[in-house]
Amino acid sequence: MCGIAGIYHFNSPDKSINEDHLKKMLSVIWYRGPDESGMYVGSNVGIGNVRLSIIDLSSGQQPISVRNNRFRIVYNGELFNYIELRKELEKLGCEFFTNADTEVVVQAYAQYGTDCLKKFNGQYAIAIWDNKEKSLFLARDRVGIRPLFYSKLNGTFAFCSEIKGLFQIPEIARKINPKGLAQIFTFWTTITPATPFEDIFEVRPGHYMLINSEKIQQVKY
Repeated sequence: MCGIAGIYHFNSPDKSINEDHLKKMLSVIWYRGPDESGMYVGSNVGIGNVRLSIIDLSSGQQPISVRNNRFRIVYNGELFNYIELRKELEKLGCEFFTNADTEVVVQAYAQYGTDCLKKFNGQYAIAIWDNKEKSLFLARDRVGIRPLFYSKLNGTFAFCSEIKGLFQIPEIARKINPKGLAQIFTFWTTITPATPFEDIFEVRPGHYMLINSEKIQQVKY
């Protein structure tokens, strides 16, 4: 199953990440990935993963980095065509260091940018940090099988596989969203991107997000 989480101070390049907050976000979703966990913390960004080891048990630990640590990924999902896509990338000169489908995802992003999503056949929630462009890339599979939630408050963007992970950040209040609650009573669920809580949203199925100091955009692919 796996779970991912992260914090990005997109308007404050010198604001350090509170590692305790990121650790708590991962700790409350530990059961999604009981085998191991990992984190990367930069100057104003931190991403982490709890992993259920299925493919490449020995060397698939996350975050995985490529291109001299320019791109770092945390990932929840399964890419069904990763073997075929890996062969395609190897022909283009990509050098692989693991046998995990996670590395195929990040190598494809490094090679094709957001167009990599057109090549993916699978179910996934993806977060990739680009250290050169200082941007965060999030993506969710076309059907929305893998969950991914986010909140944006006061220049900080946070994401997690489950809403309760976001509540580990003190600035994110636990407030009911009346509109979201009404949708649950009417439709048995909230209508994307709404959730039952104020200031918390889900990444739309079949969409990706790009977050940097200039803008936050969500695009259908």
